[in-house]
Amino acid sequence: LLYECNPIAFLIEQAGGVATTGTQRVLDVIPESLHQRVPFVVGSADDVEEYLSFVKKHK
Repeated sequence: LLYECNPIAFLIEQAGGVATTGTQRVLDVIPESLHQRVPFVVGSADDVEEYLSFVKKHK
């Protein structure tokens, strides 16, 4: 999370994209440990919304 997901999430969001764990923004996750792992979905806002709606629909 700290040294892989957060830097990429920051760049993606600055470029107009979205970075999420599936339930919340990656940059809003408060780390509980140095090597914490989280689900990581990044892309354009449209693509990420499509992914999230697909996952929600097929849960």
